[in-house]
Amino acid sequence: MDTNKNSYVIIYASVMVILAAVFLAGANILLKPSQEENARIDKMEQILRALGQTPSKADVISTYEGLIKKELLVNAEGQVVKAFEGGEIGKSAAFNANTELDYKLIAKGEQRDLPVWVAEVEGKTVYVLPLNGAGLWNKIWGYIAVDAADHSTVTGADFGNAGETPGLGAEISTPHFSAEFQGKQLFREGKFTGIAVVKPGQKVDDKDYVDGISGGTLTSNGVHDMLHHSLAPFQKFLETYNAQ
Repeated sequence: MDTNKNSYVIIYASVMVILAAVFLAGANILLKPSQEENARIDKMEQILRALGQTPSKADVISTYEGLIKKELLVNAEGQVVKAFEGGEIGKSAAFNANTELDYKLIAKGEQRDLPVWVAEVEGKTVYVLPLNGAGLWNKIWGYIAVDAADHSTVTGADFGNAGETPGLGAEISTPHFSAEFQGKQLFREGKFTGIAVVKPGQKVDDKDYVDGISGGTLTSNGVHDMLHHSLAPFQKFLETYNAQ
């Protein structure tokens, strides 16, 4: 074949594109299991941080399986639809629930079952609830731990972000910010109030609150809205469920 002809160039380019596509597809297939496992471990780490635990990477799975006693799916009425224990922990439908999508559908009026993690830390039973929302630039998320004894006291929290400004909005992902939530109450005088995020120096009287990030007002507003929309569906669960 005459390598100087346009047809040769076109054929050569087409073959290279096909080979590259095959290579990338093959690499994706080979890497997918490890990528999924890394995502699973990362999720476990976030839940553990909300429980005040920061094990080494090598100990994440064993620590998670030791502390998490049940993974639940609960409905809007606070009823447990499914409970997973033992060998199902970390692999269940509750663990793998797409809460980002679930909250969007709930906002549209659809009924969705949401996950709850039941943990035992130093003899204390704790519920871990998922959070999903939107920051200034991209999605934000988190987990908040609640004392099962009173269904109200926050014992810990952890927040993540996909693109907030470093040094400003991204500060929601720091231990300093999450530590503000410890001891805050979700209920006042038997009424569910949630937790507000306010500008530093401001306060609210009808619910517990934490200071937002200085210079990260819009991201802080996103956390405030996320707490409201993500925790409200668990009100009846918190009012009625007693871990056995």
